[in-house]
Amino acid sequence: MNNRAVRGVYSLTEWITKFAYLNILWIGFTLLGLVIFGFLPATVALFTILRKWIMGEYETPIFQTFWETYKKDFFKSNLMGIVFVLLAVLAYIDLYFMDLNGGSGLQVTHIPLYLMILAIAMTVLYTIPVYVHYNVGFVQVFKNAFLIMLLNPIPNVLMLAGVVSTLFVMNALPALLFIFGGSFTAAIIMASCYLAFQRIDKKQKEAHSI
Repeated sequence: MNNRAVRGVYSLTEWITKFAYLNILWIGFTLLGLVIFGFLPATVALFTILRKWIMGEYETPIFQTFWETYKKDFFKSNLMGIVFVLLAVLAYIDLYFMDLNGGSGLQVTHIPLYLMILAIAMTVLYTIPVYVHYNVGFVQVFKNAFLIMLLNPIPNVLMLAGVVSTLFVMNALPALLFIFGGSFTAAIIMASCYLAFQRIDKKQKEAHSI
């Protein structure tokens, strides 16, 4: 085996270890907050580190960055969770309304409600990446998440395809869910969102150069 192959195997092993370690931190800090209060702060910390990796900051100290982000964004991320719950209630009301008015079949009157539920779900997926990437106010995070989701269908499709494929593989191999479930799924979401962010930044630069 030549040196290039050895370096490739070493790099792959290193990244596998990093993703596994990050997933353990995510689970551990979620439990630290008794799950209900720990899930979103741990998830924000998870996305913060993944964003740095995607941007090329590979030497980011994992534990220190995770812990500092967890503490700093603990209350704000849980406030974000309240909005998520309200959005989930809205989606549930839509589903309940459809169930009362026409059963499980796809009807023309149900299409706008399905689109609304899809928009809510996609906005939620964009919210934390937007939160960790842009320095904007709390309300603006949700506005930006919705608008970026609406204007970027290709990253949306990539995100959904990646998440569904990952969950399918992990359902077939449940051990992977514990080792990489959170970190790898979040990486797909963050990478797809970052692609959308770059597209928007490029358009803004082109508009300013005119």
